[in-house]
Amino acid sequence: MKISYDSEIDAVYIRLIEGKHECRTVRLNDEVALNIGADEKLVGIEILDAREVLAAGKTLNLSVENLSLVAA
Repeated sequence: MKISYDSEIDAVYIRLIEGKHECRTVRLNDEVALNIGADEKLVGIEILDAREVLAAGKTLNLSVENLSLVAA
């Protein structure tokens, strides 16, 4: 998984599956879109206006629980 933030456009992209994928986009609302790949797998999540959506304009505190990392 890779999380990237573009401060110029205030957008976060969470890539759940690496590599190039042919995807369709499903918009949940004006700010959040899901990229769905083959076999209906969730490839990524795009969040626009990220500071407002994720942190209500405050500094974002990120917590990840129960994540095991596997070395490649």
